[in-house]
Amino acid sequence: MTQPSPNLLNPDRYFDTDPAQRRVARELYEASAKLPIVSPHGHVLPEWFSDPGASFGSPTELLIIPDHYVFRMLYSQGITLDRLGVPTRDGSPTETDHRKIWQLFADHFYLFRGTPTGMWLTQELVEVFAVDEKLSSHNAQDIYTHIEARLAEAAFKPRALFDRFNIEVLCTTDPANSRLEHHQAIRDSDWGGAIRPTFRPDGVVHLLVKGWQANIIALSEASGINVTSYANFLHALMQQREHFKALGATATDHAAETAHTTILSESEAEAIFQRALRQEASEADARAFVGHMLTKSAEMSIEDGLVMQLHVGSIRNHNSLIFQRFGPDKGCDIPHRVDFTHSLRPLLERVGNHTDLTLILFTLDESAYARELAPLAGHYPILKLGPPWWFHDSLNGMARYFDQVMETTGLHNTVGFNDDTRAFPSIPARHDVWRRASANWIAGMVVRGIVDLEDAYEMNLDLAYRLAKTAYRLD
Repeated sequence: MTQPSPNLLNPDRYFDTDPAQRRVARELYEASAKLPIVSPHGHVLPEWFSDPGASFGSPTELLIIPDHYVFRMLYSQGITLDRLGVPTRDGSPTETDHRKIWQLFADHFYLFRGTPTGMWLTQELVEVFAVDEKLSSHNAQDIYTHIEARLAEAAFKPRALFDRFNIEVLCTTDPANSRLEHHQAIRDSDWGGAIRPTFRPDGVVHLLVKGWQANIIALSEASGINVTSYANFLHALMQQREHFKALGATATDHAAETAHTTILSESEAEAIFQRALRQEASEADARAFVGHMLTKSAEMSIEDGLVMQLHVGSIRNHNSLIFQRFGPDKGCDIPHRVDFTHSLRPLLERVGNHTDLTLILFTLDESAYARELAPLAGHYPILKLGPPWWFHDSLNGMARYFDQVMETTGLHNTVGFNDDTRAFPSIPARHDVWRRASANWIAGMVVRGIVDLEDAYEMNLDLAYRLAKTAYRLD
């Protein structure tokens, strides 16, 4: 990467203003800044790496159209998604002039001042694309031309950037009914990049999700098991989990609105599944089945060793107008309050005391950090806390996380950092924010005499690199 311009990227950014703490933070950060990146959870497309000739397209296709962090902010200021080229569900026309979209983005880049998106984008432009000016209305087209030329170079192909970013391993998130053709192609190629799949069963577990029937058919086809009952549904899931493991998967990922878990009898689960096949499942059926399948998935993980991730606390597609026209993942998911202590207890009563299962918890409800999550993870052997997620994957969100979680749960009941991104070029910037925030937090304890410098260096390496590798079994 190029040397960042001090006018755009202060070398001491994100560190405390206290000179003593800043000095220690700088020393710690320098020890971790060049460590390889471990990206154990995210949504980068595997097809970018299965084809050695794959490219990212135009600057607009790479940095604006797919990034809900970007168009969410712009939409809040009255800029409609069709003006930003976001595809519609029905194929109705949206803006296709990528330079025009880029100009609109640049005209409003000031909206991102002080936000995580602004921090990431600025660092991407400077360090990845060697842009040495602040993006503005006046230089938008020159910068577009500059990035466009860079993206045409061999050095800016996905595989080349993967190597340049010093990524040791990157995990994608793949539906349970995937045949993983792109992962197989990566394995069959002569490229050595470590891209691993992650098993995500949401599309077949959430009974009322749009397209559930089609997802079940696809699961049958991918697994070779005709899914006509709850029993062979479980069999198909286990078959697919083994397929994922054969291509390098070490984890599963589950998303739910709440942390509700329960245990159904075989006959109860079968009855709900049959109603779903007949398209007669109720909201109560769907809630019970998801809660039951979280417990069953934990039991499956004890059998096959896959680490289990649970992301809860988002009400998806809150804006019906956007969902109906543009579909899911369009920046209108909203956090809500979550109970963990009562909701997780059925699962924990069943498997919580196992030492051969890891369940990593993520939440958008920060109020649960100190009240519930830290005490739970500080006790149950299976539980670990994921890093600040989504809306809280920010400098201040990280500081709140350290302050609310670490004293109770302990560093080694957390899992370091994952970037959880679809925006591949932002990965180094996201990890850099975490490494700087971690160094600054640890430096604060050093200058207050809570830990000594020797322990501080070990903690810093853990947060930057080692915890993620260990928790996700990537060694």
